[in-house]
Amino acid sequence: MKYIIRDAEATDMAQVHKLIKELAVFEKEDKAVEVSVEDLQRDGFGSNKLFHCYVAEADGEVVGMALLFNRYSTWKGPIIHLEDLIVTESMRGSGLGAALLTKVVEHGYNLGVKRINWEVLDWNDPAITFYESRGAKVMRDWNVVHLDEKGIQKFLNKL
Repeated sequence: MKYIIRDAEATDMAQVHKLIKELAVFEKEDKAVEVSVEDLQRDGFGSNKLFHCYVAEADGEVVGMALLFNRYSTWKGPIIHLEDLIVTESMRGSGLGAALLTKVVEHGYNLGVKRINWEVLDWNDPAITFYESRGAKVMRDWNVVHLDEKGIQKFLNKL
């Protein structure tokens, strides 16, 4: 199946949201998605744009996406963070994921960033193998730390 990769538009966010929910099921976190279509539209296309998104479209349907945002490293300077790269199940193995990742890397290169960061689950061996084959370094000695809303409240209550 042929596809095109393009900058997302606000009107794509309903289909992007569907992909986000599909990823949550794949990652065994199907109840974790709190963001809404309206949140995505506001945060990606409003006056205070918080992310950039690419979509892959085939036959008028969004079948993949990559959502990224700017960060700053105290060691390196400007970097970008790839929050999620999602390919719908029916398109996995088609080369679409590699094409989306290439688009993200080209975006970072054009911005002149010093690094592109993302996370991968330790049990997702096919993804890890793919990333490493493309030159990415999977940092197995680092742990991801999240402070969710309950954790933030607990932290602040300890002050």
